[in-house]
Amino acid sequence: MRDLAHKIAALVGYNGELVWDASRPNGQPRRCLDISRAKESFGFEAKCPFQQGLSNTVSWYLAQRESSWEPSFASPAV
Repeated sequence: MRDLAHKIAALVGYNGELVWDASRPNGQPRRCLDISRAKESFGFEAKCPFQQGLSNTVSWYLAQRESSWEPSFASPAV
């Protein structure tokens, strides 16, 4: 999770400090991804490396957020 958080922070240009609460559970035990069942069941195969996919996802999210952003002072439709 720490590595992923740092990768996302870098992609979005976040320069602040990432703070971890050591009193909380630290997430899932480490697992290696096995897509063999997905490949057998419906032919899934990754088309790009993880870093590129993460970058594409963050770019898509930022574009969606910007295109749907409304000022907080806008009156709700009644």
